[in-house]
Amino acid sequence: MQTISYGIIGCGMMGQEHIQNIDLLEDASVGAIFEPDQQMARSASIVAPNATMHDSFASLLADPNVDCLLIVSPNFRHAEQVIQIAQDRPLPLLVEKPLFTDPADAARLKALESSYGAPIWVAMEYRYMPPIAALLEQAEEVTGGIKMMTIREHRFPFLEKIGDWNRFNAYTGGTFVEKCCHFFDLMRLTLKDEPVRIFASAGQAANHLDETYDGAVPDIWDHGYVTVEFSRGAHAVLELCMFAEGSEYQEEISVVGPEGKLESYVPGPGRFWPTDLGPAPEPKLVKSPRHPKRPVTETVPVPPELLAAGDHNGSTFYQHQRFLSLIKGKLDQPDVTLRDGWLAVAMGMAAQESAKTGKAIEFTDFVQHLGG
Repeated sequence: MQTISYGIIGCGMMGQEHIQNIDLLEDASVGAIFEPDQQMARSASIVAPNATMHDSFASLLADPNVDCLLIVSPNFRHAEQVIQIAQDRPLPLLVEKPLFTDPADAARLKALESSYGAPIWVAMEYRYMPPIAALLEQAEEVTGGIKMMTIREHRFPFLEKIGDWNRFNAYTGGTFVEKCCHFFDLMRLTLKDEPVRIFASAGQAANHLDETYDGAVPDIWDHGYVTVEFSRGAHAVLELCMFAEGSEYQEEISVVGPEGKLESYVPGPGRFWPTDLGPAPEPKLVKSPRHPKRPVTETVPVPPELLAAGDHNGSTFYQHQRFLSLIKGKLDQPDVTLRDGWLAVAMGMAAQESAKTGKAIEFTDFVQHLGG
């Protein structure tokens, strides 16, 4: 069995989650790591003791023992690193979301669709959470054709990051890009359609208001609504609140059509669940047909070893399984293409613009303006 060796760029909290899940795969290993923060580098070397620790991005790219690359650096580094890899060593690449944060990078990344010499896969872990994967599999049958989709995420505030970069729009692309590109990707995937109009309203109501970093006050939004109209008439809504960590479930997704409704309920990270309340909630799926009216609830269990390996309900593991299948030639193309990742960011940027201006954004025009 061929073992695929990963070179990992960035090993903060999410990078270390990737390492723990790669370790669960029989045909993969972490061969090399570049992490410029010394404390995080030490932590990464403990989690991946057999990996070569590189002191530069260029050194990692030159490592002959690396078969594929994984970018888990801060958001604002993704685009420059993808472009550098394309120039120096275009290996199969898994890049964490968002693909880019600066509109000035949009056209250059779009050009890589045809010029990059290997597959590029944008990491959208939410697709692979078992309760969401179950919804995707059954949605058409249960609904009879989706006409409405609602995604509600009620969760904890942004966690602390090295250098506090995730407190500022300039480094994150804004909350609808940083946090919500996952959900815009799910909308396109679930509805199998493209957005035509986006309207959003958002703000900063509760989080980070009393914080300052080098004299600067965080400007990252902590709540908002986004309505998306799709070309074949379906409508989707995102409701985000990042000061609602007291919720039983973190994500609640519903799809509705003429024959019924299907709902997916996803708990937040188990490590945040109060132990005095007993076991953390289990993921579940609720089917509600119109005729006869008979809601049915079923649990969608996640293996405990996957829950222990990260905060994303096992999705990081399943994503790597699929990525390795692509590298080994068992898949024709990435599940999440560069175009998918690009459009998810574009939708987030359109939502940011709509919330700032109070105007609906015509998405086709917006994409053309970005260079897509």
